[in-house]
Amino acid sequence: MTTSIAETPTRLRRLTQADLSAAHALSAEIGWPHRLEDWQFALAAGAGVGAFERAGDLIGTTLWWPYGERIATLGLVIVAGSHQGRGIGRRMMDAALEALGRRSVVLNATQAGLRLYEATGFKPVTTVRQHQGAVFDVPMARLQAGERIRPMGRADHAELVRLDGLATGMARGGMLAPLIAGADGVVLDRDGAMAGFALIRRFGRGHVVGPVVAPDTDGAKALITHWLGSRPGLFIRIDVPARAPAISPWLAELGLQRVGEVTTMVRGEAPAVAPECGLYALVSQALG
Repeated sequence: MTTSIAETPTRLRRLTQADLSAAHALSAEIGWPHRLEDWQFALAAGAGVGAFERAGDLIGTTLWWPYGERIATLGLVIVAGSHQGRGIGRRMMDAALEALGRRSVVLNATQAGLRLYEATGFKPVTTVRQHQGAVFDVPMARLQAGERIRPMGRADHAELVRLDGLATGMARGGMLAPLIAGADGVVLDRDGAMAGFALIRRFGRGHVVGPVVAPDTDGAKALITHWLGSRPGLFIRIDVPARAPAISPWLAELGLQRVGEVTTMVRGEAPAVAPECGLYALVSQALG
């Protein structure tokens, strides 16, 4: 008798770096741009669970990133197309939420994942707009008196983590340290003090600018303008929270078209962010 896919046993176990070539193949199958290196960083910065068939084939993934004892983010939730509708996504989500304990959890949901996340207790709170493309002509950054954009140095790292915590409401120092090591960074300096920052790194089909943290929209534009102006013609991606409404149309005017939107959802209490510092671009949709 032939065993159907629906009857084939599936087991869950923690993902390891050895599983990531198969995970990369799953994301490529659904059109996500992640490189193998992007998967390697994501798992090294957090943890994950995979769904495996009896033969050992990987058919699903879910990753998560705890930021202290109160908050975590969750993402890279994939189930192979031929295995959907079997409850595998729900099993992986339950395993992830059990591992995260009492933490509130934030994720960015594609349209395809909304029903699953709603069923596991997530509520929509806002959206994130994905912009990408190449820019060839970038206007000069508009800086206020006493402001300058300067390269980031090692001495800036502690203040970067502090500002990121104010802007996100999350203690992300453990993730930011390796992120900074693999990125280039600039600082918005106001009267000799660090007021914001922006990182750029390889990701997907080109480079991603993020996170971008700034005290106001003009500061964020100055930081983003620096990277666009220093990388003319380079394929750039920026994921912009809807709570930074002026950035999305501005990027479109520059040539970084809006190509998608995801829904930010929270299970538990949303992170408390400080009014004096804003998040204008994400690290990634998965990591927040």
